[in-house]
Amino acid sequence: MQIADLLASVPSNLPEELLETLLETDSVRIERIVSHGHVSEPGFWYDQQEHEWVLLLQGAARLEISEQSQPIELHPGQAVLLSAHQRHRVAWTTPEEPTVWLAIFFR
Repeated sequence: MQIADLLASVPSNLPEELLETLLETDSVRIERIVSHGHVSEPGFWYDQQEHEWVLLLQGAARLEISEQSQPIELHPGQAVLLSAHQRHRVAWTTPEEPTVWLAIFFR
């Protein structure tokens, strides 16, 4: 048995968003994502073949969903399910502290 602390070993200086695969099978992938003021490039939208359930563990974030006029604000403990091919982007993550996400991708 191995115990994982998803809030440990968070680098203080991140030139790019940190993506770490924690577990992967043929049908599911679990990632820890660490952002520190990172956002999606202007005009870029994620359009994934998998569903994504994402839980915000630390920090704060704002997601834009192409079908919605208002962004979604996420705070620790809040989660959102993004259906496959639901276009979305990260509009904002807090620059004051790391934003730590747990993302589960599945078919």
